[in-house]
Amino acid sequence: MNPPHQTPSPDPADRPARLTVGVVGAGRVGPALAAALALAGHRPVAVSGISDASRRRAAALLPDVPLMPPAQVMAHADLVLLTVPDDALPGLVEGLVETGAVRPGQLLVHTSGRYGAQVLDPALRAGALPLALHPAMTFTGTPVDVQRLAGCSFGVTAPEELRLAAEALVIEMGGEPEWIAEEARPLYHAALALGANHLVTLVAQSMELLSTAGVEAPDRMLGPLLGAALDNSLRSGDAALTGPVARGDAGTVAAHIEQLRAHAPATVAGYLAMARATADRALAHGLLKPELAEDLLDVLAEGGRR
Repeated sequence: MNPPHQTPSPDPADRPARLTVGVVGAGRVGPALAAALALAGHRPVAVSGISDASRRRAAALLPDVPLMPPAQVMAHADLVLLTVPDDALPGLVEGLVETGAVRPGQLLVHTSGRYGAQVLDPALRAGALPLALHPAMTFTGTPVDVQRLAGCSFGVTAPEELRLAAEALVIEMGGEPEWIAEEARPLYHAALALGANHLVTLVAQSMELLSTAGVEAPDRMLGPLLGAALDNSLRSGDAALTGPVARGDAGTVAAHIEQLRAHAPATVAGYLAMARATADRALAHGLLKPELAEDLLDVLAEGGRR
């Protein structure tokens, strides 16, 4: 029996490039997004980067794409990725407009989580098409980032008439568009930072404490535990709370704080803050019994000193 006929997937290299792509700010994000757009048939043509690390990232992810000053990147590209730190973005946009680098009809895409499309208003008045596309992912600055974009959520904000274009670009990069209202961008970004950035700090502190306790491979010990905790919390929310705080084990919590004061005093404030937040959520959801909560909250209020 002959195998069923299958139409081969076209090689992106064989498809005509639809947009020329430039990157202003070769940090960890920009080159990865440009590489993803290249896989979708677009053509990266220019990238700007000052530091040696930026130049290395550009060379690794965008080989043979020339390095240019930002104004020249703008001149060469139909779509420009503005991938600079959040605090630098407003000044960059104003500078590009004041120097006449922005062209009418040019797509300007920033990747800041904090800002929506309004930060690009100076460029909009110059005729540019503003899009805010924020990938909700941490980046390493290596080619693995391009693979991780598959299924990654993007916070999308744009003028209504550009919404479909913005969402289409996200899909071409392998991502999942999630519409975020302009006024909700700071809250959206705070939520992501609270979860992702603080998680790294908590895990790093936990590994250091395990090493101090004599554990030879803290990463191997924590991996299954943290993986299960993350999966449970994403599936069940507060119902996934476990541990001595959720149980109301005041004596255990006091012992924890005593040991942290002795071996890692810099972690005590964070432990107390997270324990109080956990106790509040456990109480609100009926996991922590009120009769056990009083002693626990006293321990936390006294900083473990009883």
